[in-house]
Amino acid sequence: MSTYRVAQVAAVGGPFEIVEREVPRPGPGRVRIVVDACGICHSDAVFVNAMLPGMRFPLVPGHEIAGRIEELGEETNSGGRQVGDRVTVGWFGGSCGHCTPCRQGDFIVCENLKIPGWAYDGGYAETVIAPVDALARIPDALAATDAAPMACAGVTTYNGLRRSSARPGDLVAVLGIGGLGHLGVQFAAAMGFETVAIARGADKADFAKQLGAHHYIDSTAGTSVADALQSLGGARVVLATAANSEATTATVEGLSPRGELVIIGADAAPLGISPNQLLMSGKIIRGHPSGTAQDVQDTMAFSALHGIRPMVEIVPLDQADEAYQRMMSGAARFRMVLTTH
Repeated sequence: MSTYRVAQVAAVGGPFEIVEREVPRPGPGRVRIVVDACGICHSDAVFVNAMLPGMRFPLVPGHEIAGRIEELGEETNSGGRQVGDRVTVGWFGGSCGHCTPCRQGDFIVCENLKIPGWAYDGGYAETVIAPVDALARIPDALAATDAAPMACAGVTTYNGLRRSSARPGDLVAVLGIGGLGHLGVQFAAAMGFETVAIARGADKADFAKQLGAHHYIDSTAGTSVADALQSLGGARVVLATAANSEATTATVEGLSPRGELVIIGADAAPLGISPNQLLMSGKIIRGHPSGTAQDVQDTMAFSALHGIRPMVEIVPLDQADEAYQRMMSGAARFRMVLTTH
C-alpha cells in the first residue's frame, strides 16, 4: 500500500500535524496531482477556524497548489491535459455547473464553489485529488514555488486590475504592498498604468519604485492619501489590497470622477463611506473575487511574459505549522510556500 503525507488540523483552530494516508484514486472528472508547492494564504484561517458552514475535521487546507498530473480518473474528459503536465489549482477549485451564475458563465461566483480545503482536501499535502475544470497550465518559465501563489494572490490582483475601468496611461493606485499589493504594483506597471503605491512609512518608497511604481504615497505623512492622489490628477482605479477598512475608506476622495475602488483585501470592519461621496462624481465601489482556472492561466502567462514573480519564503511541508503561524502573525510580509521535496 502506497501512502502520502498531509499536514492536517485535527480540530477547530488546532495545530498542524503530519500524518500519512493511503494514496487515493481519482474518480470521473478528477485527476490526482503530485504537489510540488502550496502557498499559505491568510484565507486558510477561515477553514482552520471553521468560519464557513459544513467544515469537517481533520482538515487539510491549501488553495495555492502547484504540481504535476499523476493520474486521470476513468471516463475523464481531460481537455487535452496529460499525465506529467504541470498545473495549478487555486481558490477556484471547480464549479457546480448548474447554479444560476454557472449557467450565465460566471463560474468564479458559483453558489457551490469547490474551494480546496473546504470542498475537498487542499494542498498542504504530497498529493491532491482535484476536478479537471480547476486546472491551469503552468508556463515553463515559472517554477512551482512561483506558480503556486499565482493561483490565488496573483490572479486576484491581476484580474482585479484587468477587469477594472482603467486603461493604459490612467492613474492607478495600489493600497498596500504586502502579499497581494507587491504583485498588484508589478501588474499595474506592466499593464501600462501610471502606478501609485500606497503604504505606511517613508522607508517603503524605494521598494515601491523597485516594483515598478511611478509614485509613492506614505499614508502616515502629513498629507492625506486622498489629497496626495488628487495632486496627481485623481486615481481612475484604487486596488485596495490592504485588509484595513479605515485605510480603504481614506482613498475614496482620491478617486477621479467615475473612478473605481476595487476591494480585494478582506476585513470584517465596515467601510466609512457615505452615499454623498459617490453620487455627484459617479464613483464605483466593488468587491472582486479571485478568478477561474483560465484566469489563473492568463495570470501566469502574463507574469512569465513580463518577468513578474511573487516574493516567497519557502518552507518544507514538515514545518507547516510554523509556516502557517508565521503567515497569520504578519511576520511573513509576502508569501509563504510549502514544498514537498
